[in-house]
Amino acid sequence: MGKMDKIQKEREIRKIIHVDMDAFFAAVEIRDNPQYKGKPIIVGGKPNSRGVVATCSYEARKFGIHSAMPSFMAYKLCPQAIFVRGRFDAYREASKLIEEIFFEYSDLVEPVSIDEAYLDVTNNKKCIASATQIAIEIRSKIFNKTKLTASAGVSYNKFLAKIASDMNKPDGLVVVTPLKAKQVLEELPIGKFHGIGKASEKKMKMLGINNGKDLKERTLKELVQHFGKVGKYYYNIVRGIDNREIVTERIRKSLGHERTFSKDVTNIDTMVKIISELGEKISKQMQERHFKAKTLTLKIKYANFDVVSRSKTIDIPFDKVDVINHLGRKMLLENLGPKCKIRLLGMSVSNLVWQNDDQDKQEILSFYEGQIPII
Repeated sequence: MGKMDKIQKEREIRKIIHVDMDAFFAAVEIRDNPQYKGKPIIVGGKPNSRGVVATCSYEARKFGIHSAMPSFMAYKLCPQAIFVRGRFDAYREASKLIEEIFFEYSDLVEPVSIDEAYLDVTNNKKCIASATQIAIEIRSKIFNKTKLTASAGVSYNKFLAKIASDMNKPDGLVVVTPLKAKQVLEELPIGKFHGIGKASEKKMKMLGINNGKDLKERTLKELVQHFGKVGKYYYNIVRGIDNREIVTERIRKSLGHERTFSKDVTNIDTMVKIISELGEKISKQMQERHFKAKTLTLKIKYANFDVVSRSKTIDIPFDKVDVINHLGRKMLLENLGPKCKIRLLGMSVSNLVWQNDDQDKQEILSFYEGQIPII
């Protein structure tokens, strides 16, 4: 490779930062309540409720507690934990301050949730050549402005930046250069690959794929054969290939509501009534935002925590409550046994179609609006 080719190659390398706040909700609670410091803090439902853990402090995580875990299970693992009801106004306020810091450096900011985001700082507002230096400054400003810590990953694409930010939590900074990427990816346990869920991890281990090195030894044909289209994604990421751009506007691809019951529901009439209430909310929001949908999905969580999702797609886009409730009731009745106990019911619409547009389009949301935190 000639000198000019090498210079051109270096210019093509992007500089991506992934910033991930450390146990965000719990950290805000500890900041505002100093007596919580050093103690297992759980933000979410009460221990005797049907709620779930939104997030928890690192002291609580040592007991095996994690987000989305039922609160009563978290209590069993750590009875001495302090359960705190979420204060979302406080979290949004902190998130807004963090957002302002991001935009000091770049307009190419992609929020993933209320507590994490990607930044492309290749051509940044402050003309700082080093992405690592920018990450250092951002983390420092976040702490000075909010008294909260953030972990950051720096690399040449989104996948590696995300992996890097998780490598030295909490309050860490990891840089994965092009030269370092090969070693990092080959040594990474397969369950740590962003985008490989529990089911895929289990299947990979059954195939003898335990880390990145094992994954890299598989051909594209093999991966597609075992995992379908996503096999190509696996083939690329283990080679450090991720050409996804920073998405600067949030896109809504679906809309839904769900209801968790304080006691298991067995009465079918009650279930149908809940379906109708959910349908009214969804229909109202669809009409207010001027879109229709082609697909309705019903989610049922049974008393034993088994979850079933059923979807129905029709050719004619809908937004009327009668259509939503008809489809919802039909799928509900088709999936109820004689002695079903239901813990949760939910409905959502997807495959969205927008008015005043010749083609389907997706709603653009403002920064962090309407997102479910990923903690």
